[in-house]
Amino acid sequence: MKAIMVMFDSLNRRLLPPYGCDWVKAPNFSRLAERTVTFENSYVGSMPCMPARRELHTGRYNFLHRSWGPLEPFDDSMPEMLGKAGVHTHLTSDHYHYWEDGGCTYHNRYSTWEMSRGQEGEPWKGDLGEPPMPKNANPDRGSYSRQDWINRKHLDAEEKMPQAITFANGLEFMRNNAAHDRWFLTIETFDPHEPFFTQKAWRDLYPRNPGVPLFDWPNYWKVEEKPEEVEECRRAYAALVSMCDHYLGKVLEAMDALDLWKDTMLIVNTDHGFLLGEHGWWAKCAQPFWNEVANTPLFIWDPRAGKHGERRKALVQTIDIAPTLLEFFGVPRTPDMQGKPLEGAVAADVPVREAGLFGVFGGHVNVTDGRRVYMRAAARPDNKPLFNYTLMPTNMRGFFSLAELRQADLAGPFSFSKGVKVLRTPGGAWQNSHSFGSLLYDLEKDPGQERPLKDPEAEKRMIGHLVRLMCENDAPPEEFGRLGLD
Repeated sequence: MKAIMVMFDSLNRRLLPPYGCDWVKAPNFSRLAERTVTFENSYVGSMPCMPARRELHTGRYNFLHRSWGPLEPFDDSMPEMLGKAGVHTHLTSDHYHYWEDGGCTYHNRYSTWEMSRGQEGEPWKGDLGEPPMPKNANPDRGSYSRQDWINRKHLDAEEKMPQAITFANGLEFMRNNAAHDRWFLTIETFDPHEPFFTQKAWRDLYPRNPGVPLFDWPNYWKVEEKPEEVEECRRAYAALVSMCDHYLGKVLEAMDALDLWKDTMLIVNTDHGFLLGEHGWWAKCAQPFWNEVANTPLFIWDPRAGKHGERRKALVQTIDIAPTLLEFFGVPRTPDMQGKPLEGAVAADVPVREAGLFGVFGGHVNVTDGRRVYMRAAARPDNKPLFNYTLMPTNMRGFFSLAELRQADLAGPFSFSKGVKVLRTPGGAWQNSHSFGSLLYDLEKDPGQERPLKDPEAEKRMIGHLVRLMCENDAPPEEFGRLGLD
């Protein structure tokens, strides 16, 4: 048995044909839906990038205890567990956060791994000259915007693009190992994450308005641009989605040519979606996690079930990926894993859970039952009390500050920390959920989440799910206080 996971970053499912989009050119996603089962109620757990990847490894929620950071010494890593059970695991990626302080323990859990460079403003090419930045280049990104334009100068042909190299490496692994058994391949691209930079052939699919300046890197904030600028950004995103679709097609073609469908699981997913002006906001993390971000595309082919071209309504989450892969290879999952194997959901839409949590550290704590979404806000304007619990005190691109560490003490152990106490330090948040308040939506009656409900009985039921799941996750006691819950 073999398995392949193709993972995109910031893929908004509402711009994919299998989920109803009629203007983005992505024929291979349609072909994918014909060869797999398509999940309607797939949700994120922890946001954003590295918290989601911790869930992919550990099968449990991250965001109630810790912000962005590496795997912890007590974490159970799915790729590492597979490796110890004799399954060769290989990662090919251009997701540069793996090689920063806040993500440096993930790729090393694979048996082998390789990377390609140049995404976003990662510190890749050293060039002290002035890059060819347009006057309207995103000023709020500072040095990252400058480095991005330095990187773009070296990505002047499609074969040099990080995504193209990432998929070429994955296809090479598939060809070299098609005749071998017991391997798991992750092909993970940073695209279509912002900035929405791609080659001319893809951008020409969505002609630009010559009167509108280039706009392919929105801020994580409210939409303040003109409607024609919003449209320009959406078109740039669509062009990058079409490029992603092209390379997804190469994987499907290789599955055909190498006769892998008979014994190879295929998972195609994303870490989260992306707001492209919906609800008056860009991107993610600064606002509530509406479904453009939280409700993700997910496609699975399981050769044991042989089901394809069908839809599934079971409520599934990122935390289910690790248990699914472990079960597929006959490796027992650990007691710490909260996710469930999806074999039954793929085969016959067997329910997986009654409700699921999702959110970002220090933001709303959200819960959905598939019909409703409840977003619980901080009870106080200062969003306190809030603490990080970790043995790996690093942020995205650096260590915790000395001021934070001077206030640290030992706490725990938690139910999942293997008897080990952890550092407790003051925490900060991406958003002030208190300013938005708690929100309740009925997705059946209001799929666009435009009309928050005032329904005390429904809110009470959703709070019951929320509290139960927080307790099952051994949430820190003060987190209930931060949310104003007994």
